[in-house]
Amino acid sequence: MPLETRVLGQSGIEISCLGLGTVKFGRNQEVRYPHGFALPTDREVVELLDLSHSLGITLLDTAPAYGSSEQRIGRLLQCRQDWVICTKVGEEFLNGKSFFDFSADHVRYSIERSLRDLNTDYLDIVLIHSDGNDLHILESTDCLETLMALKQQGVIRAVGMSSKSVKGGRMAVESTDAVMVTYNPSCTDDSLVIDYAAELNKGVLVKKVFNSGHDCVDAKTNAANNLGFALGYKGVSSVIVGTINSAHLESNAAAVEKL
Repeated sequence: MPLETRVLGQSGIEISCLGLGTVKFGRNQEVRYPHGFALPTDREVVELLDLSHSLGITLLDTAPAYGSSEQRIGRLLQCRQDWVICTKVGEEFLNGKSFFDFSADHVRYSIERSLRDLNTDYLDIVLIHSDGNDLHILESTDCLETLMALKQQGVIRAVGMSSKSVKGGRMAVESTDAVMVTYNPSCTDDSLVIDYAAELNKGVLVKKVFNSGHDCVDAKTNAANNLGFALGYKGVSSVIVGTINSAHLESNAAAVEKL
């Protein structure tokens, strides 16, 4: 059976309830996974994308801060129209370090670069990649206003925020189309954000469902438990799982199908 699809809030964008996170496509420095890893070859990326497609996964999550992830997707992805691509603005990763820029000029530059690198003329979802100061970004920078203007121009279909605080997440729910939150059995604070999004019919994407891999280092049952924990929560649109392991991806999809 194909994976269940859900609509991202009021955006009208239909996405698979399981999405593929692609940080490991392009970055293995300064990441918080329990084990180190080598970046996949082009062939391995293609095989993973093909497997994702065959499993019914339609949502890809990437970002400029994910090293070469956007460029590799743009070069290797087939049938762009079959995919919903979520990328981000605000965070950059250069020379092994992150820095943030939420100015209007940088947002426009970042979007133009993402369009070029992803080899597309539109972006389905663009999230603000928060540095932790969610409220400041939303209230005191030009970032959101600039993204909304680009949405009006048809370059972006939906705008949101990958938030890092409950207050910031709730404000993002009020002022954007979607929010990306952390939600797993070890971290449930953002349930307040998910509840608010459900109330206002806004989209919710869940990150770190496995606590960056720490919740399921050795126990496969934890993976199924965490996926069910998140996807069973009212208001969640999709859960993003970052992996370059085909067996893990298949087992995650199988677990979701059984929910």
